[in-house]
Amino acid sequence: MTNVTSFRCFLGSKLGFAFTLMLAALGAYLLWTHTGHMLLAVPYLFLLLCPLMHLFGHRHRHTSKQENPK
Repeated sequence: MTNVTSFRCFLGSKLGFAFTLMLAALGAYLLWTHTGHMLLAVPYLFLLLCPLMHLFGHRHRHTSKQENPK
């Protein structure tokens, strides 16, 4: 069994469902109580996102094409 298959089996189990539900509830609670802090962090997240987009988003453009003279 691969790691992905075992992870999917875990999520399909009762324990996995309870864990996912607990994480969703914790995320909703943090979003509800700390919305102001998250909104203050948005400009910094955009600044952090710029170098990541540059590194991972433009990877396909760095190929060099060599012309073959005929």
